[in-house]
Amino acid sequence: MPFSTLGLIPSLVRAAGKVGYATPTPIQSGAIPAILRGADLLGAAQTGSGKTAAFALPLLQAMLTPCSGERRVRALVLVPTRELASQVGEAIRALAKHLPVPLKIAILTGGVSINPQMMGLRGGADIVIATPGRLIDLIEQNALKLSAVSMLVLDEADRLLDMGFSEEIGRILALLPERRQNLFFSATFPAEVQALAEGLLRQPVRVEVEALPQDAPAIAQRAIAVDSPRRTQLLKHLILDQQWSRVLVFVATKYAAEHVADKLQRNGIKAGALHGEFSQGTRGQVLADFKASRLQVLVATDVAARGIDIVQLPAVVNYDLPRSAVDYTHRIGRTGRAGQSGVAVSFVGADAEAHFRLIEKRQNLLIPRERIAGFEPLEAAAPFVAPVSDEHGGVKGARKSKKDKLREAAARDGAAAGGKAE
Repeated sequence: MPFSTLGLIPSLVRAAGKVGYATPTPIQSGAIPAILRGADLLGAAQTGSGKTAAFALPLLQAMLTPCSGERRVRALVLVPTRELASQVGEAIRALAKHLPVPLKIAILTGGVSINPQMMGLRGGADIVIATPGRLIDLIEQNALKLSAVSMLVLDEADRLLDMGFSEEIGRILALLPERRQNLFFSATFPAEVQALAEGLLRQPVRVEVEALPQDAPAIAQRAIAVDSPRRTQLLKHLILDQQWSRVLVFVATKYAAEHVADKLQRNGIKAGALHGEFSQGTRGQVLADFKASRLQVLVATDVAARGIDIVQLPAVVNYDLPRSAVDYTHRIGRTGRAGQSGVAVSFVGADAEAHFRLIEKRQNLLIPRERIAGFEPLEAAAPFVAPVSDEHGGVKGARKSKKDKLREAAARDGAAAGGKAE
């Protein structure tokens, strides 16, 4: 089925071809006609399914209708991260530059000075792609108004809520006109996301694309038992032994990102850290270096890594386990994309065994625990206590007593003293 059968005007069909869209993906085939009809839409599809073009093409077609008077924001795309805002914005600009009518497209994110963005909004904008916090900052500075928005897109809605943007989204929705078209895209639908969708959408068309078994990414999932103080040494061993050309390593904190990257650098492995407190310029440079293979290893926190799309990434390592089963899915999905194979490795220490068991249960997985020669764990896992989950899908085990925590700390200190420290 070609794009010309979906109701797009010829100039947009040509634009799609020029930027490399050959034939529509399932999410595009289902969403584009519905959006062109003016319906609200609920799109359920995984990252990499082509959902950006699914809303960008019909959005641009709607923008070709001239707007009388001053240029005002008519389409708003909300995304969770700076990186995703940049990717979505550049994709829309690439399509728009082939159109007969010039459109002004603004990308608004934090991490950079607000002044150039305020200057860029002089004279208005047709389409705004923004992270919620920076958008509110600019509204409060009277740099733009949302009273003329006719199309609202929430992209990666689960990530928006998981990153704590619920209050900001509520403030933004209150500033929008009641009559508008709403497009809602999410890879997962926990209760909070479902509630937002139900409150936002009016008789939506639902387009749900599930990966077929033959289309599912070929990701080999491994779990390696290792004591926490030996993880960096094991990571170095795997990088060299497996000859990974590039690897994305997930950690829990900004300190861990910098610490692990520094240790790898000292061992002759080109590594860089990525976390939310870096400036936008630094983040952009680190990502560019990783994509260009000037860095072999990128050590990142979840917040910084969301929205990253790396072509031909052979391996992902969960140095620290993700908070939830949903985050586990998002993490390992960075490899094995576009028909490529990949491997996702999780380091499972004694104190993380119960947490990983719950991830396995929720994902319908049973991953054997491997032991690598020379890195066999000395710590024993605590007896398993079935944990309960919070409303966001996170994991909460039984609360440990102060005495239990002291025992665990003493055991870790003893193991660290007996082996090499990171």
